[in-house]
Amino acid sequence: QVQLVESGGDLVQEGGSLRLSCAASGTNFALYVLGWYRQAPGKQRELVARATSGGSTAVEDSVKGRFTISRDNAKNTVYLQMNSLKPEDTAVYYCAAEPVNPRVGKDYWGQGTQVTVSS
Repeated sequence: QVQLVESGGDLVQEGGSLRLSCAASGTNFALYVLGWYRQAPGKQRELVARATSGGSTAVEDSVKGRFTISRDNAKNTVYLQMNSLKPEDTAVYYCAAEPVNPRVGKDYWGQGTQVTVSS
């Protein structure tokens, strides 16, 4: 059974930092891209950052320079370090595992963790 379990969400003041973690289990995640998405109230879910098992990372322009994604393959864990947080970063943050080859896998999602940034 594949599971993605996020942690680290919290209420933080503007300018603060948080580190989200996502522990994955249940399959060979070397074949998956691990990433973070977020969904703010009334908005669509959007990609934040992704990391491959080979070490490649990508961060969306909206958070570039403030957020960093990292991945520990030995622990099947992906992290999102969020610095200089802004109220507009307030959202539920979801961990996702997306197969490198969609023909041989499916997407998996965590339950989400709430990040609230107060001004």
